[in-house]
Amino acid sequence: MPLVTTKEMLEDAYKNNYAIGAFGAHNLEIIKAVIAGAEKVGAPVILQTTSSTYKYVEMPYMIALAKTAAEQAKVPVALHLDHGESYKVVMECLRAGYTSVMIDGSTLPFEENIDLVKKVVDAASAINVPVEAELGTIGGVEDDLNIDEKSSFFTDPKLAEHFVKETGIQSFAPAFGTAHGKYKQEPQLQFELLQEIHRATNVPLVMHGASGVPEESVRKSLNYGIAKVNFSTELKDLFAEQLRAFFIENPTENDPRKYFLPAREALIELVEQKIVMLQK
Repeated sequence: MPLVTTKEMLEDAYKNNYAIGAFGAHNLEIIKAVIAGAEKVGAPVILQTTSSTYKYVEMPYMIALAKTAAEQAKVPVALHLDHGESYKVVMECLRAGYTSVMIDGSTLPFEENIDLVKKVVDAASAINVPVEAELGTIGGVEDDLNIDEKSSFFTDPKLAEHFVKETGIQSFAPAFGTAHGKYKQEPQLQFELLQEIHRATNVPLVMHGASGVPEESVRKSLNYGIAKVNFSTELKDLFAEQLRAFFIENPTENDPRKYFLPAREALIELVEQKIVMLQK
């Protein structure tokens, strides 16, 4: 089937207390693994890229890969822009064929963030593409953005309520204790805060930085409006580990059809595990 938007899949997940897995799509092998893992569970899935990913792959290739994957998949597939850093970047992705976008104005003053997000929502709604946005600052490393954990701050529920109403976004990414990249220690998620945000906003919520968050914590968050969960670091780590292990055992091998295969198979299993974790 063609690429679909995230709107209906997130609304259903939100209503029924489960979440959709959103996986960083860095190359052909990872895309194929994500789709295969989702098919094993029979669940919809989100392929997502940051702007540096599509710049690396190059947009025509990225769109062609995602569209082909969706057309051949046995499950619904959406293509999402993660952490779009500007209106210009978001417009590039909408014109190219992304079916879901995030505009990240979280480092801007509150009213400027609202103005930017409203501008994106107005443009995206004209072609029925849902918009995700963030309030508060999620620490760690994402794309070229590096935010020290000390500089991160949690989302204020009252501001979140105003933000969601003013912007008209379809999903909201709160800062409640997760971080992008690798965790130095087990994250302490603020579930009472998440519950307040859930009650205040009444839209599907998104967990960023889920790689490394214990399964128990991820599953608990599903009780408080989390309907989309992002994974990227774990996929990259496992893919690299599998390649290193293959070349240690096969130092003279040069055929990518052979050395990519165990990495892809490992990712299929990981994606399946993550999606099962998100089902209630």
